[in-house]
Amino acid sequence: MEFGVGSILEGKVTGITKFGAFVSLPENKSGLVHISEIAYSYVSDVKDHLKEGQEVKVKVIGIDENGRINLSIKKAMDPPPRPAGGPRPGGRPNGAPRAAGGGAGFRRAAPQEPTSFEDRLKQFMQASDSKLSELRYMDKRGSRRGGRK
Repeated sequence: MEFGVGSILEGKVTGITKFGAFVSLPENKSGLVHISEIAYSYVSDVKDHLKEGQEVKVKVIGIDENGRINLSIKKAMDPPPRPAGGPRPGGRPNGAPRAAGGGAGFRRAAPQEPTSFEDRLKQFMQASDSKLSELRYMDKRGSRRGGRK
């Protein structure tokens, strides 16, 4: 069974890190589900959503030049339903066009991002730690491949 980008597969979680989870796939292959691709909601700890040995449905979202497979759990399922009907916080009902002339009387929707400096700093640090962990992991894997014979 050959698979490529867009394929939806069944796999088993084989390892969990701060930045995501490794999933074994058919044909003795494995891929990484990045923390941002686990759920539609914010994921602060992968272990809150996945356990080692758990069977998961994943979608192949990328294969890089080194053959590493990038996976998504959230793209393998339907998105959660959006709240229906009624005016949105911006004052316009769903689907209503913006008034000509732009901003007179326009109210901006409440931001969904963290508003305090501390919250924004915490979010930045978490993302930074995740990226650094991933880079260190990839460096270790790359140096092992070329060093042993």
